[in-house]
Amino acid sequence: MRIWALWAAVMMWAAAALAQSPDDIVWVQIEAHPSLATATERARSYEGAVEDVNGFAIRRRWYALTLGPYRRADAEQVLRVYRAEGLIPRDAYLAASDAYGQQFWPVGANVLDRGVLEAPVQADSQAAAQAEAPAPDPVPADETPAQARRSEQLLTRAEREELQVALKWAGTYAGAIDGAYGRGTRGAMAAWQRGQGFEETGILTTSQRAELLRQYNAVLDGLGLRLVTDAEAGIEMQLPTDVVSFARYESPFAQYDGTGEVPEARVLLISQPGDRNTLAGLYDIMQTLEIVPLDGPRERGRDSFTLKGENARIVSETRARLVDGAVKGFTLIWPAGDEERRTRLIDEMEKSFSALDAVLDPAAGDDSAQAIDLVSGLAVRRPRLSRSGFFIDDRGTVLTTAEAVQNCTRITFDEETTASVAAEDGGIAVLRPDAALAPLDVAWLSLRSPRLGAEVAVAGYSYEGVLNAPSVTFGTFADVRGLDGDERVARLDARLLPGDAGGPVLDATGAVVGMLLPRETGSRALPEAVALAAKAEALAAAASAAGTAARPADEAAPLMEAPALTARGAGMTVLVSCWD
Repeated sequence: MRIWALWAAVMMWAAAALAQSPDDIVWVQIEAHPSLATATERARSYEGAVEDVNGFAIRRRWYALTLGPYRRADAEQVLRVYRAEGLIPRDAYLAASDAYGQQFWPVGANVLDRGVLEAPVQADSQAAAQAEAPAPDPVPADETPAQARRSEQLLTRAEREELQVALKWAGTYAGAIDGAYGRGTRGAMAAWQRGQGFEETGILTTSQRAELLRQYNAVLDGLGLRLVTDAEAGIEMQLPTDVVSFARYESPFAQYDGTGEVPEARVLLISQPGDRNTLAGLYDIMQTLEIVPLDGPRERGRDSFTLKGENARIVSETRARLVDGAVKGFTLIWPAGDEERRTRLIDEMEKSFSALDAVLDPAAGDDSAQAIDLVSGLAVRRPRLSRSGFFIDDRGTVLTTAEAVQNCTRITFDEETTASVAAEDGGIAVLRPDAALAPLDVAWLSLRSPRLGAEVAVAGYSYEGVLNAPSVTFGTFADVRGLDGDERVARLDARLLPGDAGGPVLDATGAVVGMLLPRETGSRALPEAVALAAKAEALAAAASAAGTAARPADEAAPLMEAPALTARGAGMTVLVSCWD
C-alpha cells in the first residue's frame, strides 16, 4: 500500500508539474465567428490595438481569432492585462495548438509551428504590474442559489430543454434533452460557469441563462430573424429578414428572394387549398424543381412530407403538411457549407411556424413569365445532357453513345425511369433500367451493310427532349468505313443534330445497321451533312459484353414504306438523359 501511495503521489506531482510547465505553448483565443468574412473583418479591427493576432479555422466550421503563441505563463499574463485594459473580451481564454486548423489571417501566414513569441505586455511596466496582480476572484452571482433555483422553477419544459441544448452546444453536456435537471445537467452548468469565470454553483442565474442562450444564438446574428405574418399566404413564422425579402406570389408559393447578404439564400412559403392528393402532387412537383437537388433524403407520410436536396452549391429543405383543408409549409434554400447556421435557422423557422386561416389564391401570380420549363415561376430541373438510345431486348436494355452517360449523378430514360451503365466500350454504352420496362419495339441488328447510296433512316430526339417524341431523319449510306478508314464505322450523308447521337440507323427493311455517333468537336470542321455511325458488329459486341444477346434481323424481310419505317424507328428509340 505504501509503495502504491508513493507511486500515486509521484504521478500526481508529475502531472501537476507538466500542466504548469512554463514551456507549454498556448494561445489566447479572443473571438470565434461562424462567418469567415466576419472573422476576417474582426481580425482587421484588432490591428494596431494588440499584437500577434492570428485567425484559424476550428471545429463546426467556425473561425477563431487568437493571440500568440506564448508560453503558458506569458499567455496568462497577456490574458489578464488585455482583459483589464478592455482590449479583448472578458470571456477570452487559453487554448492549445491542436484546437486550430488552417490559418486564414494574416493572409498567407502559417504560424502554428513557428515556436513561441515574447509576450508584448512585458515591456510595459504598468502592464507588468497589472500582470503581477493576483487573478480576480470568480464573478459573484447576481442571484443567490436559492433565488436562481426559484427563477429556474418558473421555466417551461421547452425552455429547460433549450438550456440543455445550449449546454450541449457549449461542449459541457452530453446527456439526453429531457428538461430534467439531474447530476449531469448540474455538472454541465457548473462547468460552463467555470469556463465563463462565474462562481460554480451548478444553478444558472437569470442573467447567466440569458448569456448562455446569447452565445448559443450568436450563430444567427446578422440574419435579422423576426416574426413575419404573411396575411395572403396565411402563415406566420420567423424569417431571416436581413437576408431575404418578399418578392412575389406565384401560387402555391409566396417567394422571398435573397438580398445578397447570404448568396443563394431564398425562402418559399407554401399555401394552397387541398387534401392528401394535393399534398402528394406537391411532393412530386417539388422534386422536379432546380431548387431541390437530386441528392438527399425524402420522407413522406399521410399528412406531411419533408424533402432535402443538396449539391455543391446549395442545400434545400422543404417541410409541408395538411392543416384544416390546406397544404401549408415552407422551403429554405441556403448555401452549401454553412450547415450549422442552416440547421439552427430551419429549427427556429419550424418552431415558430403557425398556419393562419387564409390560403393563397390559386390564381395568384404573374402570367407574363410563362414557359414550359417554369412551375409557379420556378425553374424546372433540366438534365445536363440528353441524347438518344434504343431498346435491344424486351427487358428494356438500351444502347446509346458513351457521351450521354459521362459523369452523371443520375441517368434516366424519358426523364422518368432511372438506369445504370452495364457496360461501356468503344464509344458505346449499354444501359439497364432500374425498374422493369415494356418497350414498344426492339431493334433487330443486321450485320450486312446497305448498298452505297441506299436510303437509311436515323431515329432520335433531335431537340434533346423539347419535343416529347423522337423524330426520324432520312439520308443515304455514303461509305462502309469512316473518314480515316476505320472499318468499325460507317459514313452517312444526313443532316442530323447533337440530340440524335445514340439513335438507331435503320435500313429500308427496318433492321438496325448502326448507331449514330456524336459529331467530332476538334479543330477540323466537317461538312454539315457528314455523319458517322458505329456498325452493327460493334453494337452486338457491346451488348454481348454486358451479357445481352441482340436480336438478329431477318435478312429476307420486305422493304417498308416510309410511314411504317418511321413508326418502327420511333417505337424503339428512347430519350437518354444525364443529370447533375
